[in-house]
Amino acid sequence: MADRDGTRREPNFGDGRSARGPARGDLRLSEEDRAAPPRRQGRPPEPRQAERTRARKGDPGDEPPRRGKPGRSRKRRGSFLGRMVYWSVVAGLWLVMGLGGLIAYHAAQLPPIDQLTVPKRPPNIAILSADGALIANRGETGGRNVGIKELPPYLPRAFVAIEDRRFYSHWGLDPIGIARASVRNLTTRGVSQGGSTLTQQLAKNLFLTQDRTLSRKMQEAILAVWLENAYTKDQILELYLNRVYFGSGAYGVEAAAQRYFGKSARAVNVAEAAMLAGLVQAPSRLAPNRNPEAAERRAQMVIAAMVEQGFITDASAKSALVQPAEAVERDGANTIAYSADHVMDVLDDFIGAVEGDVTVLTSIDPRIQAAAEAALTEALGREGVKQGVSQGAMVAMSPDGAIQALVGGRSYARSQFNRATSARRQPGSSFKPFVYLAALEAGLTPDTIRDDSPVTIKGWSPENYSRDYRGPVTLQTALSLSLNTVAVKLGQEVGPRSVVRVAQRLGVASPLQPNGSLALGTSEVTPLEMTAAYAAFANGGQGVTPYVIREVRAANGKVLYKRQGSGIGPVIDRANLAMMNGMMRETLLTGTGRKADVPGWEAAGKTGTTQDFRDAWFVGYTGRLVASVWLGNDDNSPMKRVSGGGLPSEIWGRFMRAALQGAQPQPLPGGLWRSGPDASGLGTPMASAGQPGGRMAPPAPVTTTDNDRSWIRPQEKGLLERLFGG
Repeated sequence: MADRDGTRREPNFGDGRSARGPARGDLRLSEEDRAAPPRRQGRPPEPRQAERTRARKGDPGDEPPRRGKPGRSRKRRGSFLGRMVYWSVVAGLWLVMGLGGLIAYHAAQLPPIDQLTVPKRPPNIAILSADGALIANRGETGGRNVGIKELPPYLPRAFVAIEDRRFYSHWGLDPIGIARASVRNLTTRGVSQGGSTLTQQLAKNLFLTQDRTLSRKMQEAILAVWLENAYTKDQILELYLNRVYFGSGAYGVEAAAQRYFGKSARAVNVAEAAMLAGLVQAPSRLAPNRNPEAAERRAQMVIAAMVEQGFITDASAKSALVQPAEAVERDGANTIAYSADHVMDVLDDFIGAVEGDVTVLTSIDPRIQAAAEAALTEALGREGVKQGVSQGAMVAMSPDGAIQALVGGRSYARSQFNRATSARRQPGSSFKPFVYLAALEAGLTPDTIRDDSPVTIKGWSPENYSRDYRGPVTLQTALSLSLNTVAVKLGQEVGPRSVVRVAQRLGVASPLQPNGSLALGTSEVTPLEMTAAYAAFANGGQGVTPYVIREVRAANGKVLYKRQGSGIGPVIDRANLAMMNGMMRETLLTGTGRKADVPGWEAAGKTGTTQDFRDAWFVGYTGRLVASVWLGNDDNSPMKRVSGGGLPSEIWGRFMRAALQGAQPQPLPGGLWRSGPDASGLGTPMASAGQPGGRMAPPAPVTTTDNDRSWIRPQEKGLLERLFGG
């Protein structure tokens, strides 16, 4: 080791000290041995890195550093960013936990996920006419359920294009759609667009109310995710198409297509599909039958979206735009809907509660229904105001009781009350055939003489319509001229209870009061009851139960009900039937119902008018058809002298001529009674007369003129000559 002056000196590890260094054996460094210069008094040591930094910057190191600011600034900056990250993470965690708690809370308000099931769609009842044409859909939905494979492919795609273009790629919620809708709503300063997917809309329709609340939206999102996991996309779309509301009481695309276009959803074209898809945004505002311009504009948007998505070709789009869809007009009074209502009233009697879609085949004949509607509505339109009559009803049925036409009022759109089946009104003199049948069953005949003269029963004195009296008349004359005094006397002679039993046996189900005025039709009945009761006169004496349902089938084709049987058996003796037919035939030939006669047909019937002209009736029949007409006012106010022999007879005759057009005329089953020397007037029995429902052969034709009275018995000739002249 060399000394500072260059003299070499060996290290000495002894205990002594040298003159210039520490004691021998002391290994501590002296100030001179240290690499750094000795510290200055009062100055703390500095980090080497800081020293080197100052050396690079030329810092002489002889003045203390400016403490705090540069270092403190860097420390504060680092702490702020750290705190930002920290609190962001904390806020995110709280947000996730809060959102999770919110979801859990609203999920708890729903049934357990493992117990969730899609509610059954309310059943639809498709009601068909006798020829298989659709009359109406009934039920909460207004149309049957349709499978997506039954529909033309552009129909479901139209809904996807306008309502949820990412339907096949999202998982029930569409963040892109939600973001786009949010931006649009913010820029327009209002809720102009929603972000709900088809799945969310379906969830709302299936499980939730229409309330616009955060709670409902949360539950909607939860259910949408569940639906996406439980069903395929096509299944979800099929459910949507069958559950969405289209306005006018139509739920589901089938109901909407029938309601607006008069056809099945399976048959709609591109333009109609686009209009249906556009309709669901605002069914009331965009209904094509109420606002066709708005509906067409919306349909154009749907068509453009379909082209953009590649769902239809440019050629198809052009064709749809050139020929836009148009809602069908419902012509006339749509009275056939009364028949559909009647079907719904009686359906559960045959099949019980309706659990699924069913198809009901009825006995309604569209041609006969149209003839009844035209005859009634045109007459009321022409004469209603002038004659003070505002309403009417008609029922027509085949002689076996099958209802072929049912008109419950002049306009179903204005009033759905079915007067044909539900309005009990006094039948007036149209009730008299039951009185006369009771008299025949008591042994009288059409030739029996009774006195047309004043009568008083317990202070009640009925009068004839003409306010005069004819003296002795035959029962046939009394019935054909509708003489009230004779009917009342006959009712008292046979007893009111006998009259009640006859009417009920023939089919009158309404309560009947067995009093003196019953013979004049003061107990209230319905047009349907009266028509059914008269059917026994038209079919050979067989009682009938009126029916409108022939068959009911489930959606899978299973027959749930099929009508069998032909009635309730004989209710009128064949001899009495012929006498009744003869007397009521005379009503159309020479009596009060002359305006109802049907040329070429043996037609029979009876007029009816109630006190103060509150009700006017004609009930009649041929061998093929039985029908009743009632006119009046719903508030029971009087008409302007409308009698059964006037407007009701005209309507009945016009209807029958139209309904029987082209049919082969046939005689009345049971034959017609004619006066003659033996007073029997009956033809010989036909081969089937001994069987139930057998009928009497009609007698040989009798040729007479209006003034030919050669067939009249001498004791009545003078009376009838006085009545009819000649």
